[in-house]
Amino acid sequence: MPPTSLEQIIPQLRDAIGPVILISGVGLLLLTMTNRLGRCIDRARAMTHELAAQTGREQARTQAQIDIIYRRARIIRLAILFSVASALLAAVLVVTVFVSAWLQWRQGWPLGVIFVGCLLSLCASLIAFMGDINLSLHALKLELEPRPPAK
Repeated sequence: MPPTSLEQIIPQLRDAIGPVILISGVGLLLLTMTNRLGRCIDRARAMTHELAAQTGREQARTQAQIDIIYRRARIIRLAILFSVASALLAAVLVVTVFVSAWLQWRQGWPLGVIFVGCLLSLCASLIAFMGDINLSLHALKLELEPRPPAK
């Protein structure tokens, strides 16, 4: 029989708090990633307008930077996808913890599988995020290369 009194439900709610904190942290990570994606999009649009006014070597250099920004945006999108998957799995974990306790299921392996999936998604997101950081440094290196004097 499922627990119905407040005293019986409070321990299950306490057990479900950990994944809720994980959701909060992933939410902050998502905020950072979406801001970076927005900056990539804005920068690519600005550089595309600059590209029309350029010729020769400058145009090739700007196009190379636009290509890197596009790759960065795709990597950030992948990082966001993994972060969202992590947050969704954490939410499913909270529901599963509560329902399992409420229905007095004694099988713990589904909780473990969901938790491991949640953390693996978070790890994949962070790895993709580091890929974006590395590409942004590569783009900066291109921008800082000495330019030939204007004629």
